[in-house]
Amino acid sequence: MFSEYVKKLADVQKLTPTEERELWCAYKKRGDEAARQRIIESYQPLVFREVMPYRALSSVMDAVQEGTIGLIEAVERYDPGRGAAFSLYAVHRIRGRIRDFLRHEGQADLPCLEAEMGTVETAKELLVDACPSVAELAEQHALVGVLGAAMERLPARERLVLEGVTIGGARAQTMAASLGVTPAQIYRLQQNGIRRIRGMLSRFMQHW
Repeated sequence: MFSEYVKKLADVQKLTPTEERELWCAYKKRGDEAARQRIIESYQPLVFREVMPYRALSSVMDAVQEGTIGLIEAVERYDPGRGAAFSLYAVHRIRGRIRDFLRHEGQADLPCLEAEMGTVETAKELLVDACPSVAELAEQHALVGVLGAAMERLPARERLVLEGVTIGGARAQTMAASLGVTPAQIYRLQQNGIRRIRGMLSRFMQHW
């Protein structure tokens, strides 16, 4: 499940610049497979960032796998001696892998997030604003942790709707039936939850 994948990312340990240099040296010069795996794990949040716009698709975990393949390819082909930041080098390969997969599957967008919420902003636009793209891996790690904490602070019904509809891709009608409310109420709960998350993340970014 994508929600479980997000929770696991919060446990990924950020590398210090010194640790990363040592790992690249161990892998590229001595073929150390443990160093290679540690690099892949530490940069998994890059895959998370690129997959986030497609999190409501039923094939989201397949997209995660494709993005991870792109990350692995980037690790294998990256030359630390050139001086380019690995995150910038890797993100294009990760993004390309994910988008190629989705084009092949014929899945282009997020229908449940495109529903108009009664304002000029759709749920998808609100979430994109709440989770801004960040280039530095440290920000990615911190954002994953804060997002998880913010979800835990939501009222129970709002959290259920975000986990079920926004993240899990469930239909609003199905969620409405399970909670004994109308689809319109589901969209209102979704909007309120997204805005609460947006507010919490905005405060975090102001102090970053």
